[in-house]
Amino acid sequence: MGDRPVRVVAAACDGACSGNPGPGGWGALLRFEDGSRRELGGADAATTNNRMELTAALAVLEALRELPRHPDLVLRTDSRYLIDGFEKWMTGWKRKGWRTASGGAVLNRDLWERLDAARLPGLALRHVRGHSGDPDNDRCDAIAVAFSRGQSPALAIETQEVADPPAVADPLDPAPPSLQQLLSRLELADRLAAGGYSLRAVELARLLEVPTARLEGKVEPWLWRDWLVRPLGNGCWRLERGAGGLDTPQ
Repeated sequence: MGDRPVRVVAAACDGACSGNPGPGGWGALLRFEDGSRRELGGADAATTNNRMELTAALAVLEALRELPRHPDLVLRTDSRYLIDGFEKWMTGWKRKGWRTASGGAVLNRDLWERLDAARLPGLALRHVRGHSGDPDNDRCDAIAVAFSRGQSPALAIETQEVADPPAVADPLDPAPPSLQQLLSRLELADRLAAGGYSLRAVELARLLEVPTARLEGKVEPWLWRDWLVRPLGNGCWRLERGAGGLDTPQ
């Protein structure tokens, strides 16, 4: 990339709520052209699904304000309410003093006004069908659902998907650096398998700590520790949870 700032090339968001109204959560992610990503999320003890959808989109827009963006970037969401309100209805709402066509007060006006103020030139919203197997939508949904259930999911913060996350040692009983590194790799492998992410050969080689050349010509799945490494074709691979093993590509 040289000295060129790393641009955001993909963005997605989602919201979830239990009870509607009830405890809710939201999730979002940004992908960068160097392969790294940033994940965002939060919770609200008493909210609605629509408010969580709007909150997730607002978080993305506010984050993008300070980041370089690819010119083709769109914000992907499964919420028609968000898309229609942001791109179709808001002009009329403002003209009518934040009243709907039937004369009622616009719900979630506070969030709509913040979204309006956070608009970014050239950034459009694009609909993706929820629970359709889209990896980014599924990941945002998982983050949102976890927060709605009072959990604290681990979020990636501009870290390479196959890079080793920083190890946190116990100052009272620090593990050897080599063991910390191995644990980070195994935790990352488990997250990649759970999310169904595909990896390029160079990314898989970094995770397995083998030369990329060893992956060339591999057409059959093989076991690496507790995961099955499955070739997908076109130079891509996927980790799947499977039986234990110690194999690496020879």
